This record gives sequence, C-alpha cells and structure tokens, in this order.
Amino acid sequence: MKEKGKMKKTAILGRLAPYLWKHKFLLLLCVLFTVGGNLTGLAGPYFSGLAIDAIKPGEGKVDFPSVWRYALIMAGLYILSALLSFLLSRLMIVVSRRVVNAMRRDVFNKLTQLPVGYFDTHQTGDILSRISYDIDTINTSLSNDLVQVLASSVTVTGALVMMLWISPLLVLVFAFTVPLSVFLTKKITGFTRPLFRKRSAKLGELNGFVEEMISGQKTLKAYSQEKNTIKKFDGHNDETADAYYRAEYYGSMTGPSVNFVNNLSLSLVSFFGALLFLKGSISIGNISTFVLYSRQFSGPINEIANIIGELQSAFSAAERVFRLLDELPEPEDAPGALELANAQGEVDFEDVCFGYTPEREVIHRLSLHVPKGALVAIVGPTGAGKTTVVNLLMRFYDADSGEIRLDQNPIKNLTRRSLRRCYSMVLQDTWLFSGTVCENIAYGSEQASRADVERVCRACGIHDYIQTLPDGYDTVLEDDGSNISKGQKQLMTIARAMLLSSSLLILDEATSNVDTRTELQIQKAMRALMADKTCFVIAHRLSTVRGADMILVVRDGKIVERGTHDSLMEGNTFYRQLYDAQFA
Repeated sequence: MKEKGKMKKTAILGRLAPYLWKHKFLLLLCVLFTVGGNLTGLAGPYFSGLAIDAIKPGEGKVDFPSVWRYALIMAGLYILSALLSFLLSRLMIVVSRRVVNAMRRDVFNKLTQLPVGYFDTHQTGDILSRISYDIDTINTSLSNDLVQVLASSVTVTGALVMMLWISPLLVLVFAFTVPLSVFLTKKITGFTRPLFRKRSAKLGELNGFVEEMISGQKTLKAYSQEKNTIKKFDGHNDETADAYYRAEYYGSMTGPSVNFVNNLSLSLVSFFGALLFLKGSISIGNISTFVLYSRQFSGPINEIANIIGELQSAFSAAERVFRLLDELPEPEDAPGALELANAQGEVDFEDVCFGYTPEREVIHRLSLHVPKGALVAIVGPTGAGKTTVVNLLMRFYDADSGEIRLDQNPIKNLTRRSLRRCYSMVLQDTWLFSGTVCENIAYGSEQASRADVERVCRACGIHDYIQTLPDGYDTVLEDDGSNISKGQKQLMTIARAMLLSSSLLILDEATSNVDTRTELQIQKAMRALMADKTCFVIAHRLSTVRGADMILVVRDGKIVERGTHDSLMEGNTFYRQLYDAQFA
C-alpha cells in the first residue's frame, strides 16, 4: 500500500514538539547546561591568547606567573565544560527515553484503534518496523544528534561574537565560506532525503517478508521452497542494501564537502591575519585566539553537516511513525449508540450489500432471518463470502447498504464494544499468548474460576490432555503455543469461546484442525452448553453441519439455497453437488 506525499520537515518537527514540550523543564535544564558548557569552552581560547601575549619575543622575557595562571584557568574551564557536557548528554538520554516511550505507547494504542481493514492491507513486519526500528532511530537522533545540534549552535554563536570582538575584518572571510557551506548542505540534503525515505520503506518490506517466511516455515519446507525463498530474500535484501548504500553514500558527501570549505576558511584567515599583523592591526596572541575561535566556529558546522544524514534518517523514520498515527481509527460509535446487554440472539440481514473495494462487491443484497437459539451453518465454495458475513456481524467492516439487526436493533446504532461482547468467536487461525494454559482459556473472562475453566475443558475433551502437561493448567505456553499440537490449540480456543457468557457464537472453520470424532464431541458439548444461544458455523467439511437447524448455501455473495441437510439433499441442489464432491 503506497504512502501519501512526503511530509515537510517543519510539519514533522511540529509533531515532535508536543512530545518534547511535556519535558520542558528538563529541556530548559539541558539548554542551561548547553550554554554553560559551551561558554566555558569558548573562554579557553581567550585565555590562550593572553598566555601567548605574555611572551615578549622582542624583549626576551616570559611572564611565567601569568602564563601559569592563564593555563590553570583554561584547564579549570575545560574541566567544567566537560562536566556540563557529560550532564547534558545524560539528561538528554533521559528525555529521549521518555519521549520514545510515550511515542511507542501512542503507536501501540493507535494499533488497537485501527480497523481490521488496516491490518488486512499492511504487512505485519512493516508495522513492527515502525514501532521498533523507526522509533529507535528517532531515539538515537534525540539523544545524540539533538545534543550535538544544540551544543554546536551555542558554540557557533559564541565563537562568532568573540571573532567580531577580536577582528571584524577577518570575520568577512566567513561571509564567503558560510553561504557556500549552507548552499552545499541544502543541495545535498535535498537530494538525499528521498533516499532515506526509501531506505526506511525497503527495510519495512524486508521485515514483512522475513516475518511471513518465518511464520510459514513448515509450509516452506513441505513444498521444498528453500532455494526459491532464499532467492526472493536475496532480491529484497539486495534492494534494501542498495537503498542503504545510496542513502549513506550520498549522505556522507555532506561532511567532507563542508569540511573542505572550513579548511578553506582557515587558510584565508591565516593569510589575511598575517597581512593585518604586518600592518600592526592585530597581535600574535589575537591571531592565535581568532584561529582557535574560527576552528570552534567551523568545527560545529562541519559536525552538523556530518550528522545531516542521520537527521534525514530520523526525519524519514518520524514521518513513517506519524503516518501510522494519522491513519483513521475505527469510526466512532453513532451518537447516542446503545449499550446492548443480555442480547437474546435474534439476527436479521436485510438487503445487505458489501465490497472490500468499491470495484468489487462481495455480498449482494443478502437477506436472512436467524431466530434466537438457532444453529446456522454457512457453507459454499472458497471466496463465496462466508467469512465476510462474519466480518459484517462483528462490525469489523460496515455494510455498504442494507441493514443488519440484532434483537431488532440495527447494529450501527449499538456500541461496537457491547455488540462484540455479545459474541464468542473462534477462528481457523488459532491465537494463544505467552502465559499459562488457564490464563489462555480464561482470556476475556475476568470472573472465570479454575472450576469454570476445567468445566469447559472437560466439555471439549481436552481436560485429560491438559492434565498430562508438565504443570497441568499452570503449564506456560510459549511462542503462540508452539509446544502443543495445532489440534490442541484449536480445542483451547474453542474452550475459551465457550467460557464467555455471550448470547451468540461464531465458529469460522474453527474445527478444521481436529478429527471428525473430536469435532462431533465438541458439537454435542457445545449444544448442551450453548442452549438457547445463536450459533454461526462456517465449515467446508459438510459432514460436520448435518445437524444444523439451518444451512445457508452461499455462492458469489448470495444465499442460493437454505434449509436443513435432509431438505437440501433432495433434488439436484448445489448443496448436494458440494456434498457428493466430498463423499464421492
């Protein structure tokens, strides 16, 4: 999915400002440390010039007490400057840590507010890259680059003031070199910033590819696609490495270019300073002091130029982060939306139309009435729109037209939270988190006791298996339950859904990873535990839906047939064709 046009630097800085403003007192202390550290450092060359002028070559005398005094003052000033710089660095690390902590929290909170459609159209690896790599890049820039820019700005200003005080004529040298430095820096950064944006994007793509390949290792090996995958990875890796190379290569041109101009300014200062000395307009000590200040004036400019590339990288990273923060969240509930409690479970679809994109409609004028407590099976070929019906029921997506009602209440007039709490849902893709077996099953049921957990596990036929685990219900599952079988994971998620005190249940291919006997056992237990509750079951294995109260046959987004298994098996129905195809 392509990003929108690039954000301006001023806009990015404006977005960063609120995060920094929260720590304004610490930043004020940073400014004081910056000013103090750099002013004490700037005083050094002044006393160096006084020490040199204490030497009188023509008279053959050296005022050693003055030289020692000035040298000790210089040493003390430089020690104080170093201490203040150290404190500044430590303080900025604290500030940057708090800023990125708040930013990462905002990004994660934003992810919880985004609609399901966002995750359907963005790679997981790219999202993870934004919350990890991009924010880390901002952290590095704040803790290091920002300190350098602040310190350099004070140094440049202070050095310029001192040079004007010593010799305004010599300062005219910088009237030529500084604009040249600014021109070169602006020219190079204008060319390199898109390269850094591309670098961040390519890294996100690479992370997305790697995440997909790691999660699909079994399939990858089963199809002997190792070499092909390595070849694809090499392609992504080469593109990323090339993007890094181009960004760093052209970005690194700024430092040497500005350094050349700074060295040119030093040569000009030395030449014109000698001419002024011959005319008696300046002393040797002042020339030495001016040269030192010119280095302190030019050096920071060179340092800033050297970190321009890093700043460009930070701007690109910040832009990607703010792009995510600017994504539209799931729409707000309608004004005056109802909090539905104690839903009965009666569901109606009335002329519902929906498409994931305007060009392709998936559901066409779907009408359906599901009475309270019914077990409804939705079957049909792949891509017919079965899972889309579930997405509409849960309001993961809103219908383009028509109306869906729960207990005669249009679901658009209900709060999403209360609507979704009316449902228990089990998907084909199981999801378990790092925690105990008991915690995973009780997920979403804060009031559930251990006895409740064991009850639903017995009903699902998984209790005996859990008892064989090292610590029973206290066994810790790791890495999405990788230490147990897929079928057992599926049973745990089904037990989790059965534990919720909801009025409706959705099973989207939820029993695809268990054997037929276990599935029949689950259905029997579920009918007992979910008495008077409405169930929607999406299944490809038609043998598992024979006992449904109503079977809906979906084809091309429309319900083409409906009825019980026996009624649908009469005549040459599409359902019978599907059934015979499975059991021929």
